[in-house]
Amino acid sequence: MEIITELVVRMASENPRWGYTRIQGALQNVGHRVGRTTISNILENHGIDPAPERGKRTTWGQFLEAHWSVIAAADFFTVEVWAPRGLVTFYVFFVIELATRRIDIAGITPSPAEPWMMQIGRNLTDPLDGSLAEKRFLILDRDSKFSTAFRNLLNDAGIEVVRLPYRSPNLNAYAERFVRSIKDECLNRMIFFGERSLRKATREYAAHYHREQNHQGIENRLIEPDDRAESASSATECAQRLGGMLR
Repeated sequence: MEIITELVVRMASENPRWGYTRIQGALQNVGHRVGRTTISNILENHGIDPAPERGKRTTWGQFLEAHWSVIAAADFFTVEVWAPRGLVTFYVFFVIELATRRIDIAGITPSPAEPWMMQIGRNLTDPLDGSLAEKRFLILDRDSKFSTAFRNLLNDAGIEVVRLPYRSPNLNAYAERFVRSIKDECLNRMIFFGERSLRKATREYAAHYHREQNHQGIENRLIEPDDRAESASSATECAQRLGGMLR
């Protein structure tokens, strides 16, 4: 019975539109005669809906795959900066395109209040050069900084906001990965004196990330390759940034 249970659960999970009769037939094809009631009970015990409801649902992976080229994600990370009045927490807001891994450091501020967020939203949705101008979906967590007014601004620009459940960073994995990278490779290795030094570090890291760092998620390619690198006869040089920290 354990083998049959595993088969029923697998068939239903991998084929959302298969009903009891279709699963029953597939089981019979591999030598198992099972009644519809038994199949129904197995699915119910494993929290799997009947086919009509199950077929209407889209998994997170299916959603990403279906809209891959028009999805971006956004998030904040914080950095401590020394200022005349002591340590100040700065908030860095960024956007990442899932398909290309391209990032946009959209803003840096010690006070991400709603007026600042609204201006950032207008910048992002600018039809000429906004990094969200050609996107249809933006993944956001439940941070209160993503206010109703901010989300409405995005919606008015034709961008549907996809709000993640609370405490689900795994669903925003691409943004989380970028935060780990910039902190481990750059920010955690520096001490910042003033906002200008933080802005320079993030700017230099973004250039390194796009032009000099290979990304496994896009077949180990560069996001912004240098055309000169295509020539085998060109001299090979090691690009260095931030005093050799990034190379």
